[in-house]
Amino acid sequence: MTRALFIIDVQNDFTEGGALGVAGGGAVAAGISMLLAEHPHTYDLVIASCDWHDGDNDNGGHFAGSDEPDFVNTWPVHCVAGTRGAEYHDALTEESISFHVQKGQGEPAYSIYEGTTEEGGTVHQLLDEHGVTEIDVAGLATDYCVRASALDAIEHGRHVRILTDLVAGVDPRSSEDALAELGHAGAELITSASVDEE
Repeated sequence: MTRALFIIDVQNDFTEGGALGVAGGGAVAAGISMLLAEHPHTYDLVIASCDWHDGDNDNGGHFAGSDEPDFVNTWPVHCVAGTRGAEYHDALTEESISFHVQKGQGEPAYSIYEGTTEEGGTVHQLLDEHGVTEIDVAGLATDYCVRASALDAIEHGRHVRILTDLVAGVDPRSSEDALAELGHAGAELITSASVDEE
């Protein structure tokens, strides 16, 4: 059995004070670092995704532009490549990350599967190359990119666990709905204290 941890979009623009800050985002960053420090041998791979949007266009309608964002399909400008907002939150221990995935370069992208590695490969290829069968998911935001990434992992035949104490969402109601949807789709909902339990 080979297990990976997906760290979804733990970036400055998605944490407190950022362009699309999520309440509890900083705590999620710190909690993931604590998890990796306390369980150094649990994960064979640690794969972190980043929104990495173009700064000179609306990224396929993802940025609202001059219109008011609807916070469902259109959003304020966020996570522009090379800016402070696109960087990982300071509380996230980058040394533990095996692979970095960038997504949303010129188009809307929510799932980690829509991104590419620094080497230009896909997440699906990466997981197959390393024989990953089990994936734990943590990060931001529960009701958008965490949800989309976990559903794609399930669809690709992986056993998925959502670390419910290490995710935070845009909206409490839609986050609750997302977790229910993921559970119905076959994901296990656990806390980080249970990661070594089979």
